[in-house]
Amino acid sequence: MKVELAVEPLGSWIETNGKPLIIAGPCSAETEDQLVETARQLKELDAVHVIRAGVWKPRTRPGSFEGMGEAALPWLQRAKAETGLPFAVEVATPEHIELALKYGVDILWIGARTTVNPFNVQEIADALRGVDVPVLVKNPVNPDLALWVGAFERLAGAGINKLGAIHRGFATGEASKYRNVPMWQMAIELKSIFPQLPIIGDPSHMAGKRAYLNELAQMAMDLNYDGLIVESHIDPDKAWSDAAQQLTPAAFGEMLDHLEIRQVESQNLEFQGFTEQSRRSIDNVDRQIVEMLAARMALVERLAEYKRDNNVTLFQPERWKEILQTRTELGKKLGLYPELVEEIYKIIHMESIRKQTEIIHNTAQSA
Repeated sequence: MKVELAVEPLGSWIETNGKPLIIAGPCSAETEDQLVETARQLKELDAVHVIRAGVWKPRTRPGSFEGMGEAALPWLQRAKAETGLPFAVEVATPEHIELALKYGVDILWIGARTTVNPFNVQEIADALRGVDVPVLVKNPVNPDLALWVGAFERLAGAGINKLGAIHRGFATGEASKYRNVPMWQMAIELKSIFPQLPIIGDPSHMAGKRAYLNELAQMAMDLNYDGLIVESHIDPDKAWSDAAQQLTPAAFGEMLDHLEIRQVESQNLEFQGFTEQSRRSIDNVDRQIVEMLAARMALVERLAEYKRDNNVTLFQPERWKEILQTRTELGKKLGLYPELVEEIYKIIHMESIRKQTEIIHNTAQSA
């Protein structure tokens, strides 16, 4: 179900001159000199619109650096005064909000560990009631779209309409070269629910390593994201937190220089004609796919009746193993990623089991 969200356009609360919003700065504000010098060097790039810095750093386990807290907020004031750039800070409690606003923080963001807890999000929403400040919300740690959507609904319910999403990837428990698997479809689905909501890519937390930042930042731009938030430090290898994923301001500038920013539409008539023809062909193929799915489910239903009448279990592991293997191999021969075919068939299999269960139980109840 789509939920209407009254969101002010990005350009109404931050000026980017039509370019993607760029937020950059250290993972953590460690010392005054480190923060101010990083901000100065980022300002010199003439491409950064907002400086970010972690003041309160919620860690998975105690004992690691958890931020300087209120002591760092005057450093932000100095950096802001010297660069003229607005500042963004993560908040996780009403006390954080009170202190951040007291020291003139311009933009707040809610971290992934907070988004995952509706109780915390509601406390933050209540604390922000009546406050006119932009709030960005990172996706929850786990891939749960409802939690992400719910966070925006709670903030909107408190009257916050300067909202934006930060897509930082998800912890899935599966092996991946990335620290957090992007799962781009989750952000796309969020955008389909809230079309006016700006989405900002966070390649730093997706990557976990500098080597992957460029490809992830480019993918975000290719998907028409509204901006990027990237961690930058004057001496990344000596950073007190997330050292491996931070860039020097100079390296960050090089990354921005190599980004390709594509237009949403083209006025080229040949392109428009080809696009329209291609979309009609895709629509036709999609119709055939849906019709074939319906035909497959009809066969499943008939098979379920025979299983019921012969007292046979719904799930045969060897048959499922055979389907998964043969379909992924066929897909690979046809140029499809095996992971794509596997995921599609997992969904089909789940629906097949549901259909068969429905047939057996409905018959049992009617008898």
